[in-house]
Amino acid sequence: MRKHAGEVGRYIVNGLVATAVHYSVLMANLELLDFQSAGVANFVAALFGIMVSYFGSRYFVFKNTVESIISQASKFGILYGLIAILHGFVLFVWADWYAFSYSTGFLIATVLQVSLSYLGNKFLVFKK
Repeated sequence: MRKHAGEVGRYIVNGLVATAVHYSVLMANLELLDFQSAGVANFVAALFGIMVSYFGSRYFVFKNTVESIISQASKFGILYGLIAILHGFVLFVWADWYAFSYSTGFLIATVLQVSLSYLGNKFLVFKK
């Protein structure tokens, strides 16, 4: 039980760091680089968050480096690619179609992302 709690704690820390990177790049894309679409800006930002999340998951959260980095990265990439599409779609609908705050849309999309990514990583990508 303690191992599982530690894993969840590390997952939360890793997720917060990856989310901070993702959100920072999103803000930079919209505020500094003047992206016209929050959905496109989010897709680009997601790539940065995904990279941080992968390395954190491999070496810090699940500590599973037995499988080759290429194999794990491929599975992780597919999982996160699908999650990024969902995340981007939610933000696109929320901010671009309905003109609601992209920050609130980001939060809603991230709640979905967190749930799906933990389950996918634990049982598909980094399973032991």
